[in-house]
Amino acid sequence: MKKYSKFLLFVFVISLLCSCAFAQETKRDFSKETARASQDWIKDATVYQIFPRQYSAKGDFNSITADLDRLDKMGVDILWLMPIHPIGELKKKGTIGSPYAVKDFYDVNPRYGTKADFKRLVDETHKRGMKIIIDIVANHTAWDSVMMKNPSFYTKNDKGEIISPIADWADVADLNYDNPELRKYMIEMLKFWVRDFDVDGFRCDVAGFVPTSFWEEARREVDKVKKDTFWLAEWHEPDLLVNAFNADYSWSGHTALDEVLHGKKPAKHIREVWELERAKFPKNTLHMRFLDNHDERRAIARFGEKGALAGQAYVFLIDGIPLVYNGMEVGDTTESGAPALFEKLPIYWDIKQRRPEFPKFYDAMIKLRENEVALRRGETIWVKNSDEERVLTFKRKIGNEEILVAINMTSSPFFGSIEVGGNFEEIAPNSKKGAVSLPTLSLESFGYRIFKKK
Repeated sequence: MKKYSKFLLFVFVISLLCSCAFAQETKRDFSKETARASQDWIKDATVYQIFPRQYSAKGDFNSITADLDRLDKMGVDILWLMPIHPIGELKKKGTIGSPYAVKDFYDVNPRYGTKADFKRLVDETHKRGMKIIIDIVANHTAWDSVMMKNPSFYTKNDKGEIISPIADWADVADLNYDNPELRKYMIEMLKFWVRDFDVDGFRCDVAGFVPTSFWEEARREVDKVKKDTFWLAEWHEPDLLVNAFNADYSWSGHTALDEVLHGKKPAKHIREVWELERAKFPKNTLHMRFLDNHDERRAIARFGEKGALAGQAYVFLIDGIPLVYNGMEVGDTTESGAPALFEKLPIYWDIKQRRPEFPKFYDAMIKLRENEVALRRGETIWVKNSDEERVLTFKRKIGNEEILVAINMTSSPFFGSIEVGGNFEEIAPNSKKGAVSLPTLSLESFGYRIFKKK
């Protein structure tokens, strides 16, 4: 009996090992697949994130509409509005509550205005040739959501009690995507905003907390209403990019930028992370590059003025879709993350008088990207330099067009060399025109230079 038990144990262990080996062999390799195709207006876009509550003193739709000419002149292509829906009162955090604790996905926050105000904002955005997407919080709702009338829509514990997705999110209740009726409800809701308000897509909160199968089904159904839409996943896993989403968050790239600008990692770490990302994701994947958003401390507070501009220069010049979070373009330091996420703390727009270099930088860099197809769609080719612990150098190339970028990621000036041949002219905004001494290269503290091959 003892021997027989050992034999059974042996068979079990071997079976387990074989199963694991088989699972490893059959694991899906997304790098060999191709990402969902995106329209040119998506590939070329600069995304501008708006927190309606904080965007103005009134914090309403009409204030955003009144500012569209400025955004259009700045060169913004896609407006992303953080959740526009009513906020729940039950278990809310702070004085006002999080916009991500949605009470009714079919309605708009009365503090922001009416549905007619929102429709006017969409229409006026389109008149200026821009697109507009809204934030969808598909993973959870407020505790006093209108959806609570159907408890089967929610995830429950062993006691039959509705639960939060994670302990820290005590102000929201987790939705249960095992329920086909919930899936139907959410898909119809997405179709509603596209059909009745003509929105151009969605930024999908914590997209990885919702099954990929739901997103793929939802995309197929929304495509029947309007094919030409943009879906952005707040997540960073390759399965979402094959059929459902046009782009995701480059979280790994953001983390690398943060570590390098804080002096915790060498500049070459950004390249190493970029290469790992490229090896993991489907071909032609679009990543949204960012330095700042409502979940982070303001970049200018983390890295200082010059560091924030150097980091954002990378965001604009590397492959992918760049994000500008409202207020960055004037050097605003007003926080938006917790606990500010739950309060009224409007952007201090007048700070631009103290930081005039910020509006100039953002206007110029967005226009440079608009004018240079290599910066929007070109291949990224990393270039060696004489101090890769401190300096990033890479080319963006498409056809015969070639842009060379050098960014000093530290506070110490750089003088060295770069491994590049050919004749280049300097095209960085506000740069001094004239002879370029490449391959010799100098950079100021957190300086950046941009060259175009003649």
